[in-house]
Amino acid sequence: MTPLVACVVLVAAVTHASWNALAHHIRDQLLSFTLIAGDGALIGLVLVPFTPLPAAGAWPYLIASAVLHVAYYALLMKSFTLGDFGQTYPIARGTAPLVVTLLAAVFVHEVPDGRQLLGVAVACAGLTGLALWGVRGKGGAHRPALLAALATGLSIALYTVVDGVGVRASGTTLGYIAWLMVLEGLVIPAYALAVRRRALLPALRPHAARGLLGAALSVAAYALVLWAQTRAPLAPIAALRESSIIVGAAIGALFFKERFGGPRVAAAGLMVVGIGLMLA
Repeated sequence: MTPLVACVVLVAAVTHASWNALAHHIRDQLLSFTLIAGDGALIGLVLVPFTPLPAAGAWPYLIASAVLHVAYYALLMKSFTLGDFGQTYPIARGTAPLVVTLLAAVFVHEVPDGRQLLGVAVACAGLTGLALWGVRGKGGAHRPALLAALATGLSIALYTVVDGVGVRASGTTLGYIAWLMVLEGLVIPAYALAVRRRALLPALRPHAARGLLGAALSVAAYALVLWAQTRAPLAPIAALRESSIIVGAAIGALFFKERFGGPRVAAAGLMVVGIGLMLA
């Protein structure tokens, strides 16, 4: 992974944590993700005429990824409904890198060398520390939030590997992200319209600007990650991308008044060490 690729992924991490915080800030999660997904589809439709069509070999991956992303949105909505942002976001993001490492080795034949594997392991230890600190003391009432966040993490790992293969086969990062946004972005708004009917549009209006900003950040964050996946192995990118957890924990502390504390500082330090090993 070159310094340029690493910087791009770190920018994507900050952007990703920011749109997740915007989504969490809207209390009605169905409204929140209707705006994020729907506006993302609109952004995709705007991009489509100006980007190359992905190659034929990429379309099975695009369709599979769209299905996985819809599942991811549904699970993330459930996680944010059941738990604190500072608890569910680290768990959801922190479980993905090790699963990506395994899946990439088995299906993409990307086996990390010893240094990269150590870096991924150390980074994941920091991520796990953040996640477990969020759960500590919550009690059994928050087990559903934990399970939803873990399922979210699994969906993240699956679509990461699918998109890593798909974007390389597509020949166009922008074309891939544009069509992915269109394919995945219509399901949740359609569901919301079926459930809320005439009440949906008036409920969306007060959050329209925040939803559009969140969608733009979401598209930008994932486009940067897809670009990076065409230039470096999937596992280190997945681990580096999840440095967004540190940003998410800081956002939770600053804006949602959630505790940060010494354990999270130590976990963030482990994450930085792991990143250093991956880039050394």
